[in-house]
Amino acid sequence: MIGKDRDGGFAEFIRMPAQNAHLLPDAIPFEQGAILMCSSATALHALRKARVAAGDAVAVFGVGGLGVSAIQLARARGSRVFATAGSAEKCAACERLGAERAINYHEADFVAVVRELTAGRGVDVVLDMVGGEYLARNIDVLATEGRLVEIATLHGVKAELNIQTVMVRRLTITGSTLRARSVEEKGAVASAVRVHLWPLLESGAVKPVLHATFPLRDAAEAHRVMESGAHIGKLVLVASS
Repeated sequence: MIGKDRDGGFAEFIRMPAQNAHLLPDAIPFEQGAILMCSSATALHALRKARVAAGDAVAVFGVGGLGVSAIQLARARGSRVFATAGSAEKCAACERLGAERAINYHEADFVAVVRELTAGRGVDVVLDMVGGEYLARNIDVLATEGRLVEIATLHGVKAELNIQTVMVRRLTITGSTLRARSVEEKGAVASAVRVHLWPLLESGAVKPVLHATFPLRDAAEAHRVMESGAHIGKLVLVASS
């Protein structure tokens, strides 16, 4: 089938503009390459949008494929990285990937822990994949002049915001998504990936995190794993040859 909108995770074949295609580095297997644009590229674009630099403190909320990519990329930029996760196993995975500290949000108040670790200052950047009621907590954990980038909305698209807090602490709130971009914009993102991400992949500083692969016929099982929340990284469907 051909994806009419140039997307199609369940398609055996898909048509896309050549400028949006990538030649994978030799060291990256095809199954790992398949997850790069929907995780690493999105995380890279968000970090660049947030102007993340060496020495910044960065909080990453959510440890799916996008979150684990963001942790590695922020760490590769020389940032202090803090993460949240819902289990000891996921927290340990975040720390193996480069997080200075991963907080189990079932057991501790991540805002209080991060503020303690930063001597009360908070973080320069929050990359949030949760949305919803997390917005207020994201604001709480930001330092003065902090930047919040919303990347996904797992807990919903609506929230209340104290505008005065944003004003007093001179915060920046923005968002980032790639799916809705034009062909030309996606081509520019592809070029940035080749320049900024490929060297990190080739050096091993950043690695795609692939939880499991499934044959296309087992897509329902892949969805069950995804909905369970037990996975760390991405799930890939493999079409039969």
